[in-house]
Amino acid sequence: MLALARKSLRDWHWLVFFAAILAAWAGLYAMQLPADLLDGAQIYGAEFWATLCRVEPGLAGYPTAFLMWALMAAAMMAPTFVPALATFDDLAGAGAASRRGFAELLGGYGAIWLGFSLLAALAQVLLAQSAMLSPLGQSASPWLTAGLLIAAGAYQFSALKDACLTQCMAPFSFFMRHWRDTRWNAAKLGLRLGTLCLGCCWALMLLGFVGGTMNLAWMGAATVLMVLEKLPQASRFIVRPLGVVLIFAGLAVATGTVI
Repeated sequence: MLALARKSLRDWHWLVFFAAILAAWAGLYAMQLPADLLDGAQIYGAEFWATLCRVEPGLAGYPTAFLMWALMAAAMMAPTFVPALATFDDLAGAGAASRRGFAELLGGYGAIWLGFSLLAALAQVLLAQSAMLSPLGQSASPWLTAGLLIAAGAYQFSALKDACLTQCMAPFSFFMRHWRDTRWNAAKLGLRLGTLCLGCCWALMLLGFVGGTMNLAWMGAATVLMVLEKLPQASRFIVRPLGVVLIFAGLAVATGTVI
């Protein structure tokens, strides 16, 4: 990690990468401002900011909900992609890849999560309109809450989760298997890695409807868990134990033990 920090100070693309993550978190903070602070947004003189900073993203319309999910994807998933990016950067430093490929790899990865954001935003708008979500994007239905928790917990034990996670934890092996000396191969690798990452994390991301899609504390905790899941040394202590906790939490909600 210290080596990556030193590298980030030398290479502008790492500075841009981490600045983008910070900007995404700042955008999410702006969107979750409480109503009594919204008047302060008027100093920007743009009606867009008043809409952007509404506390009710699901009720503000699809574009705002999509923007929120896109920022969530950038803020929460980009940190989990650091090992793969660092591995690719090492290959570029050794002459096996180009620096341009770094941006292409990140672009392919981001495209997958933008696609997920399109669908998640649609789900949020529909659930909000059906009164199944609160104005803060949190489940208002115990059955929805229980279903999401149990489904996410069960997915932690699935073969698909395990297969995707295994490849995400070994980016060097992944690059060696799928490397092609062709144009746009880095973008294709990014799409592949984005798909694998989606296979690892989609269920945990949808728990935003339980913790609240405007809840920065939940976002931060989920980000830490998803980062740890992809670290070989920590994964075995996170994946299945987390699944057990989620299943029991879902059952508790379903049986009325927790309201």
